[in-house]
Amino acid sequence: MKKNWLQMISGLAMVTVLATACSSGGGADKETAAASSAAGSSTGLEQTDITLVGVRDAQISSQQIIADKLGYFKEEGLNVESKLIESGPDIGPMVSGGSAPISIQTNFMDIILKSNNIGVKIVAPLAQIAGTQAVVGSSQLQLGSAKDLEGKTIGIPNGADVKIAIDNMGKELGVDVSKIKFVNLAPSDAVVALQNGDIDAMAAWEPFITKAVQGGGKFLFSGTKSELPDKKGDVNWMSVHTTMQVTDQYLQENPNTVKAVLRALNKATAYINDHREEAIKILAPELHLSEAELKEIMNRNVYSMTVDDTYVNGSNGPAVGNYLLSVGNITSIPAPASYHDLSLLKDVDASLVKSDIK
Repeated sequence: MKKNWLQMISGLAMVTVLATACSSGGGADKETAAASSAAGSSTGLEQTDITLVGVRDAQISSQQIIADKLGYFKEEGLNVESKLIESGPDIGPMVSGGSAPISIQTNFMDIILKSNNIGVKIVAPLAQIAGTQAVVGSSQLQLGSAKDLEGKTIGIPNGADVKIAIDNMGKELGVDVSKIKFVNLAPSDAVVALQNGDIDAMAAWEPFITKAVQGGGKFLFSGTKSELPDKKGDVNWMSVHTTMQVTDQYLQENPNTVKAVLRALNKATAYINDHREEAIKILAPELHLSEAELKEIMNRNVYSMTVDDTYVNGSNGPAVGNYLLSVGNITSIPAPASYHDLSLLKDVDASLVKSDIK
């Protein structure tokens, strides 16, 4: 979630052509797949050599990195190339073009892909990351109530998902969001502008939230927490989840391989929750963050593969679809069941699926 989703949309039409080229494949690719298939036949896996595409981001790929570094993929008979890219929305065109049949991003990406008739299914959530979508005030900002945000200037990237939290905050606390002055600023530029006093607040995601606070800013609220004068504690202003998704073709052809990946990620999820300090030491150098920064960031996330009402109704509910529609990221709202297949997650651990996707 490090780049405007609108940039992903612009690439989808072009990658439709690429998808045809990728599907034809080269001789070397076919030979590699054949070798992997032969190796997998002895373990029940359709493929043993796979590439899992994620993001160098604590919100997106923490479990992926842990599973790789602690050998959980190998325990499942997999030889995984863990490929971390720098900008999450770039995964969308990769999925569309056929170069990322298994990937980790957010469910928002799948809504966008499905609305563009790309065959992809979420097979499991990995983390609730709305706590990392937040608003930070400058050191000079004084608020008697949330309504004092009216007339203030907030730096925010155009089309940023964190706007959902701002809108819902306004609805609950009686803030006229239309009276807030929004300025299009990239997160790194917003951190500087906040420190210089050029804006009253910034809205972005991690690691920029932690960097803004370290620079003297004041945490105001996120999708899940609020420190506003008239609302402190837990809130439900936004829900967005990291998810693992698989293209329809890959899912049909490699169900056992997908289940093996899910088992490894489930082990990694438990490790992160049960051994947080050790996990931070493993993750910090991979994510290019200090351990102190990473601790703050990870504490804003909830790492869980459980499908519950918060995931179903929050991350995939009408509010999300209407927002993506309003900013032009989608042209129609797809039914959640059209971009989910939780059958393999149920096979791995039925207790993780507590709510149905409709």
